[in-house]
Amino acid sequence: MRIGIIGGGAAGMAAAIAAARNNRRAEIFILEQKEKIGKKLLATGNGRCNLTNRQADASCADSCYHGEDISFVRKALEQFGYQDTLDFFESMGLVTRSRGEYVYPRSDQAAAVLELLELELKRLGVMVRCGVKIRSIVRDKKGFCMRDDSLVLRTDQVILACGGKAAPAFGSDGSGYQLAKSLGHHLTPVAPALVQLKVKNHPFVKASGVRTEAKVTALIDGIPAGSDTGELQITAYGISGIPVFQISRHIALGLYQKKRTEVLLDLLPEYSDKEVSALLSGISERRTNLTVKECLSGVFHQKLIPRILELAELQMHTRMSNLTDRQVRILAGKCKKIILTIQDTNGFENAQVCAGGVKTTEISSRTMESKYVKGLYIAGELLDVDGICGGYNLQWAWATGCIAGKAASGRAI
Repeated sequence: MRIGIIGGGAAGMAAAIAAARNNRRAEIFILEQKEKIGKKLLATGNGRCNLTNRQADASCADSCYHGEDISFVRKALEQFGYQDTLDFFESMGLVTRSRGEYVYPRSDQAAAVLELLELELKRLGVMVRCGVKIRSIVRDKKGFCMRDDSLVLRTDQVILACGGKAAPAFGSDGSGYQLAKSLGHHLTPVAPALVQLKVKNHPFVKASGVRTEAKVTALIDGIPAGSDTGELQITAYGISGIPVFQISRHIALGLYQKKRTEVLLDLLPEYSDKEVSALLSGISERRTNLTVKECLSGVFHQKLIPRILELAELQMHTRMSNLTDRQVRILAGKCKKIILTIQDTNGFENAQVCAGGVKTTEISSRTMESKYVKGLYIAGELLDVDGICGGYNLQWAWATGCIAGKAASGRAI
């Protein structure tokens, strides 16, 4: 049996190892278009490699993953969840540590994870060929015929694990989508996810560099599509930070569909609307000589205060005690509700993953095999599944890669 795996990222390496362990007589090779396998893995977790999440099991599918068919995610993670990932890496000698629910290698080095994966591929006799970009795949009576510009390869099974379009510098250039389509598969719209957002007429441009706790909500044609609370980062072009990443897929798809895309910021998420009004009124009553700017000094970053007051149409040097009840309510409202118009994302170049991809209704959740083409398997980011920040996307890569590898080599999990 010859198994060709297109893509040497997390899913591709996991698939090769699972296949080789399952069938030692199979001839398995990875075809990677970059000069080295695992380049994107080195950048994960800011170079520390957030391997998985302690919540990354079937029970988290609805809250931690997106896609047209979440039941597909649930069924896959029932076969290969968080503990399976730990066992997979422990078998290669990796010691892990947790920070909250996030799981990292104890060394905090993504390079160590890649080295162990490469050593295991070598031990198992998996062939790795870099600098090979497959341009076409044809299925015939003899199996699969794969071609790049100068190479023709024949295999019995093919695993597509070449990533989506996010971070093309690491090898994910979207070519896998075209290969899947050429074999009869269909895609849901593909858009950047876990990415920064560009704000139109950015009201906080002078507060660039500020980090502040906030609740961030995606509004698509005025309807909330998703929200998250955490550290908001204000940039010269717009907004960033984990809560922005978490809702960015909704914004990206809204932009793709040419809908009105906005973000609602709540800069005091720990307080209700009434509590914010009471907080401001209380400060004013205790310190009657304070200006509005001085009143907010104990609440917000100094660079944020002028921007909030501009939006509330208040002068910084107005005494807080001189504000009318209506003006206090307006100021409190701006602390809780600022709507930003989003004009774009920071693109696939800066995205961590993609939303959308190969329709999972066309793939077996038990084996990752195509329902259209026998012997074709699809794993990882190519599928219409994307997770939130926190190790969920790597968990998806390990899970679908191992499921596909075992199934392709002769036995499903």
